[in-house]
Amino acid sequence: MTVSLLPDNPAAWTYRPFEQLFAIPREEREKLQLEAVRINFARMRNKVPALKKLADRQGVDHIDKLEDVLPVCFDHRVLKNYPIQIIENRDFAKLTSWLDKLTAHDLSRVDLTGLTTIEGWLQRLEAYGMLVTYSSGTTGKLSFVPRSYDELGPWKYHFYSVNRAASGIDHWVDKLPTFFPGYRGGSQTMLKMMSLFNVEMAGGDQHYHTLYDTHIPADLMALSGRMQAAEDKGEIMNLGLDPALLEQRRTMLEQGRRRDEDMEAWFSKLLLEFKGKRVKIGGTFSDLYRVARAGLDKGLRCEFAPGSVLSGGGGMKGYKDAPDDWEEQVKYFFGVEKLGNQYGFSECIGNAPLCDHGFFHFLPYTVPILMDADGNALPREGVQKGRLVLVDPIPTSYWGGFTSGDEVTMHWEEDCGCGWGGPRAAKTIRRFAEGEGGDDKITCAGSQAAYNEFMEFVAGVE
Repeated sequence: MTVSLLPDNPAAWTYRPFEQLFAIPREEREKLQLEAVRINFARMRNKVPALKKLADRQGVDHIDKLEDVLPVCFDHRVLKNYPIQIIENRDFAKLTSWLDKLTAHDLSRVDLTGLTTIEGWLQRLEAYGMLVTYSSGTTGKLSFVPRSYDELGPWKYHFYSVNRAASGIDHWVDKLPTFFPGYRGGSQTMLKMMSLFNVEMAGGDQHYHTLYDTHIPADLMALSGRMQAAEDKGEIMNLGLDPALLEQRRTMLEQGRRRDEDMEAWFSKLLLEFKGKRVKIGGTFSDLYRVARAGLDKGLRCEFAPGSVLSGGGGMKGYKDAPDDWEEQVKYFFGVEKLGNQYGFSECIGNAPLCDHGFFHFLPYTVPILMDADGNALPREGVQKGRLVLVDPIPTSYWGGFTSGDEVTMHWEEDCGCGWGGPRAAKTIRRFAEGEGGDDKITCAGSQAAYNEFMEFVAGVE
């Protein structure tokens, strides 16, 4: 069937079944994407202070072809480009002033009185109408994504759609008891998505089972390095932190030391309780493999009902020397035929589901571009390898163009055996820092001096 989509409302595209979206002919899809990016940039250029600064310095006033967007795509590190002293001093006026540069919303009216924690700051922003989440990389410095309730609808519909594509289960109608070997909630992006969407997918709180019932305070993530250094010197009480936060840290450190045993006992209990029932199990691939390996070593296998779902992500981080057949071992132990997977950025709403032929397919509202080492766009044809840029035309709270730290092999020809259309990425995705001594150097399109000045502008606070 023919799908008619409006380029000035890409948020509405998420309400369409993914089968319809993947079936849009390439020429029609790329024309639609260009128009959507063009309209979104025109709307956002002067509303988001950081985007205006960058566009002014790069001399970009409009988008005529897709490659024109590259000079105004943010380095993925821009969302944590604040002085760390702001976090350490818990200066929420300056932190809010910094975040204000990255959103179209006026955050100067947020009530900051009485705030003592980052978690409290995030809750105050949410009460104002924002849905700010954070992610944490290897540096431990938090990246804050200034999403708001304006994006909640398309974010939710996409989440349901991409999970159906990856697992084959329609969670609008098919609620499954869900296991997640982590914490109950928090403002970290994945945990926020779990509380916003996964609990409802499971059929309610009573059907959503987590390893720990507590939430992760953002302060523990943001200040972990400083707290550890202070503790090593016997000076942690001099930091002036809330005693309750220090107690939470003590509890979580203890949980971390016994996590493997806790997880094994927790899963063993659930395996018995839900024997013969359909369930959904999620988590990082490393956690799922640890559970599977421990069970298999004891001669055990799960006995869930057919149609149970297993989905994961995060690669095998934290697990050294995983065997090549770890996926098969996981599926064998849990008794499922498919291991659902998807790829994307915290900054962008749209993730790419993994097809049965082993490729991540990008839906039309996530626009991929590949850059070479000099910051130039690679041809959108054949098979190309380069740095991935994603442009998300949905957000109206923030600018959705981001240059990643990922090297991706993209297949532009739509000849995948799974039958899905759209550009697709191979599973072999590499972080540039892994092969560059830990230094992810991005050569930006346009003027490098202009981009450096822009990063200084974002970092500066009054």
